[in-house]
Amino acid sequence: MSVFSIGLVVNPLAGLGGSVALKGSDGADTAALAQQLGAEAKAPQRAATALLQLTEYTDRIKIYTGAAGLGEFSCELAGLPYEVVYQGAEPTTAADTQQLARKLVDEQHVDLLLFAGGDGTARDVYAVCSAEQPVLGIPAGVKIHSGVYAVSPRAAGKVVAQMVRGELTSVTHADVMDIDEVAFRQGQVRAKRYGELLVPAELQYVQAVKMGGRESDELVLHDIAAEVIERMEDDVYYIMGSGSTVAAVMQELQLPNTLLGVDVVYHGEVVLADATARQLEQLIVDAQVPAQLLVTVIGGQGHLFGRGNQQLSPRLLRYLLAQQDVNGLCAVATKRKLQQLNGKPLLVDTGDTELDDALSGVIRVITGYHDEVFLQIAAP
Repeated sequence: MSVFSIGLVVNPLAGLGGSVALKGSDGADTAALAQQLGAEAKAPQRAATALLQLTEYTDRIKIYTGAAGLGEFSCELAGLPYEVVYQGAEPTTAADTQQLARKLVDEQHVDLLLFAGGDGTARDVYAVCSAEQPVLGIPAGVKIHSGVYAVSPRAAGKVVAQMVRGELTSVTHADVMDIDEVAFRQGQVRAKRYGELLVPAELQYVQAVKMGGRESDELVLHDIAAEVIERMEDDVYYIMGSGSTVAAVMQELQLPNTLLGVDVVYHGEVVLADATARQLEQLIVDAQVPAQLLVTVIGGQGHLFGRGNQQLSPRLLRYLLAQQDVNGLCAVATKRKLQQLNGKPLLVDTGDTELDDALSGVIRVITGYHDEVFLQIAAP
């Protein structure tokens, strides 16, 4: 029986800036600031979640990886055997990602390069991989515009399991995208295509490239905003998620809005702007106040949670779902955006697999004034 070789690269700093509203984690200063603000590294655990899908194939796989947070910790968490082939710096840098990836591809000649991170990590992998090296990303960053990532860590593991079993798995070239984080923190999205990587073409498991651009039909956004505002109550805290559809509601309310962040509205005023995960938990969960989250769908991908809104922590989401008198989750989207999903379900990737399962099911999405559609949420 042939052995399937896997090269594992984990960016342990990926996603650090999400929960503390830094809109990314690129750069040593940003990562250090995120840690000072109380952010915790989630990438090693998310990589382990993917690897857990491979536990029944230990006699059919060989994992090569880097020391400590570069992959070793993830293998240990998943209980899988591995071989360390690279010792990185502390803290790790983009150079460590590139050097480890290069060693795995050029010296170990791995069948698949599996990496955990965000768009910055995908760029680092692209910098050292040939166009014909199969790769797959485990989503662990704040910014995930690239089409080289699975829709969730579990989905990444399922794709790898298919390949290990020898099932027919097509591959395709997918875009590596990234944005200017400085502009991003100022509310501007400037995406750039850097090239392509070869990834498994399992469409139910691998996400599409995030679609940009503003909704051209302003009337639809006005109707959605009117419906949301009509439903608002005075004594409820409204957590306003990121995105242009939610921004349209804030515009109708004539309130300042953090386009790529999370704000909280109470009695018609913004009481918390560009909130971090901890600030939201303190204001809402610790105080046990009635609250509703307004969230929209990422165009082209279908994610409700886990892409650019890591401020919405599992603890906060569990509290919102458990409320008795308030519907804690309100989803909004234009029908045009939903049609772009081509019948695929909405996706949740909170980092808590039990919560993802709890969120699965049918949800009503506001698509206009007195106009809703029913859609399925799936935990990928």
